Amino acid sequence: MLDRRFVTDNIDLVAENCRLRGASVDVEKFAELDLLRRKLQLDIDRLNQEAGRVSKSIGKVSQDEREPLKIEGRRLREQASVLQAKQTEVLEESDKILRSIPNLTHSDAPHGGEEDAAEVRRGSAPIPPFPFKPRDHVELGEKLKIFDFEAGSRVAGHGFYFLTNDGVLLELALQKYVIDLLMQEGFTVMTTPDVARDSILEGTGFMPRGPETQIYSIGNSDLSLIATAEITLAGAMSEKIFNSDELPVKLCGISHCFRTEAGAHGRATRGLYRVHQFTKVEMFTFTAPDQSDAMHQQLLDLECKIFDGLGIPYRVVDTATGDLGGPAYRKYDLEAWMPGRGEAGEWGEVTSTSNCTDYQARRLAIRFRKPTEKGTQFVHTLNGTAVAISRAIVAILENFQQEDGSVKVPEALVSWMGKGVMTVSSG
Repeated sequence: MLDRRFVTDNIDLVAENCRLRGASVDVEKFAELDLLRRKLQLDIDRLNQEAGRVSKSIGKVSQDEREPLKIEGRRLREQASVLQAKQTEVLEESDKILRSIPNLTHSDAPHGGEEDAAEVRRGSAPIPPFPFKPRDHVELGEKLKIFDFEAGSRVAGHGFYFLTNDGVLLELALQKYVIDLLMQEGFTVMTTPDVARDSILEGTGFMPRGPETQIYSIGNSDLSLIATAEITLAGAMSEKIFNSDELPVKLCGISHCFRTEAGAHGRATRGLYRVHQFTKVEMFTFTAPDQSDAMHQQLLDLECKIFDGLGIPYRVVDTATGDLGGPAYRKYDLEAWMPGRGEAGEWGEVTSTSNCTDYQARRLAIRFRKPTEKGTQFVHTLNGTAVAISRAIVAILENFQQEDGSVKVPEALVSWMGKGVMTVSSG
């Protein structure tokens, strides 16, 4: 979240930022409540000081004069208690608004909605010129027998699936390919819990409960299934104070991800593209404020390196303000070319990377200390998808398909797959 004092001192700036991001937040109401909170604090302090002076004077007067002073002291403390209760209500109401205010936005981020994202660059692999009408990944996967949506639906409902045979090998190969690359880049590899406390989800900017949530919550508990390892990797350092020489900290987490995907439908979202559960390798970093812009570019470059290494055509887009999530200061998406989408192929998001500045760190109380300075500062947090397995499989199947329905295995994965082609007869 933003700094409370910063918001009250920059009402117009914050309100305009909310407008650009499509966030309906009553910033002026927050300012009014925060002004009332501070006024109440002054009154509370004054009453407590008066009560303190009365208490000290009791021992200096005669016995007959003490009782009126005791009564006056109780009256002052009771008044302070009433104001304290009022201040608590005001603080809770203002905090609710403060937590709904999105992060500030990078000045270079394009304005507008999803359609206003600006293309930044393209990957090294060209869009494949098929001499035949390309199939979509659902048809290809069914022929190859690498996933089973019917079994997934019987077991857990629509949007769940089984990976089978070469589908399993492909998932494991993608994980190994990415993990090897990230370890060479100095990332600490972790597997994370698939659940987290609601307070951790809220701290990272996710909404664990309520009608608009995309989160699966666990009944009769304060736990929810995670939508991304961003949640658990950030939460792992909750209330941590780093020394400045420890930064940046670079983590990558392997986890299952669970999303309700409420309202998602249509041909473009069918199959593996938008599902309720998938495996993902997530990058997450903690940096000093002056390191975060450079780190954001590093995460983007790593995402590009991963997909260039796979030979998948993609483009990078700078996400527009109205399409940014609440914590993101700036976000880049990698959109892979998916020949099976639409009539002539379409771009489909496969990864994203966001600089969240100190927005999450304030909520989770993650700070760092410089040896030459007093006090602490909030770190900056950044996240980036190394690989979301389900969407990477979509891109591989559709871009490497052959006319006979077989699919070439990207060269970077051959050693882990143990084969160069997935064929209809495999498994």
